[in-house]
Amino acid sequence: MPAISSKGLSMPESPIRKLVPYAEAATEKGKDIFYLNIGQPDIKTPDCALDAVKNNDLEIISYSHSAGFASYREKLAGYYQKGGIPVNTEDIIITTGGSEALLFTMGSIADMGDEVIIPEPFYANYNGFATSSGVNVVPVTASFEDGFALPPISEFEKKITDKTKAIIICNPGNPTGYLYTKEEIEQLAALVKKHDLFLVADEVYREFAYEGKKHHSVLNEVGIEENAIMIDSVSKRYSMCGARIGCVVSKNKEFIATAMKFAQARLSPPTFAQIASEAALDTPQSYFDDVIEEYVDRRDTLINALHKIEGVKVATPHGAFYCIAELPVEDAEDFAKWLLEDFDYEGETVMIAPASGFYSTPNSGLNQVRIAYVLKKENLLKAVKVIEEALKVYKK
Repeated sequence: MPAISSKGLSMPESPIRKLVPYAEAATEKGKDIFYLNIGQPDIKTPDCALDAVKNNDLEIISYSHSAGFASYREKLAGYYQKGGIPVNTEDIIITTGGSEALLFTMGSIADMGDEVIIPEPFYANYNGFATSSGVNVVPVTASFEDGFALPPISEFEKKITDKTKAIIICNPGNPTGYLYTKEEIEQLAALVKKHDLFLVADEVYREFAYEGKKHHSVLNEVGIEENAIMIDSVSKRYSMCGARIGCVVSKNKEFIATAMKFAQARLSPPTFAQIASEAALDTPQSYFDDVIEEYVDRRDTLINALHKIEGVKVATPHGAFYCIAELPVEDAEDFAKWLLEDFDYEGETVMIAPASGFYSTPNSGLNQVRIAYVLKKENLLKAVKVIEEALKVYKK
């Protein structure tokens, strides 16, 4: 039998999606499932994006430029400029989702065996992207007790070697919902400047900052123009996860030229999704105001309900739409499987993401889960009730 590659065998499973077979089996048994495991918003996609596709009269669905439509990149640059980010059309490459942007970035900045430092817990697919690129992830663990704030810079400095190529952050964070402060970004900027590293920021949740807090982009930082790389996407901002349109943005011309070679190798991003994404930039601010108000309401509903369950702890997020909760169990993955296989409360159960898959350090986060508060409040309350009743039974 032909052998599978060692790289393929070492690819980690998604902690978000690997329980899908259990959910499918639960559905076949007639259970209703509250999906708290994945960041798929139920917020309506803006009409302007939908109409751009519905009303399009294209007769040929042709390739676009490998960097994406020039009209889209120009309009996107304008969006960033309004937010105080001084980028131009030539600083942007449109990608097939933020995932491809991260793959292009790792391929452009790191060679086989090089290292990237990432505060953990982090978006689980960073492990997969690193594995597929032959790059090693070096974690710096953030504290649950501190709400997953940026670990001390001294902890990052301890991990820097001659193999280190970049520090990668997600801001606001997935899975934690932590929003890095301006001061924390400044500390990271000084560090990468000192050691001549890249600072890669996944900013796909940039619009979702709460309590009047402001998102501070790495591209707002003066003096690290050659170091800073931003990853972005339309998936969460406009509730367009299935469009699979993202971008990589940097003032570093050599980096952009290198990433462009990867873009050329995959030909071009999808045409209709770019049309929808370009139109989405006309979405009025009122849309985001309403969405943010809704997510804050959902967050507060979820956090307050979880706090009422004996033995459950939760770190309150200030951005994105995720939180990390500690459960009174030894193995959250076993609990998550059990919820789907063996438990229901009045015909309903819950799908959650075990948080251990969001860590690189072995045996970390074993009693933690990531919860995405992307459901309506009444369903969030029902889901928490299921978890409460499940814990009573599971602990016995």
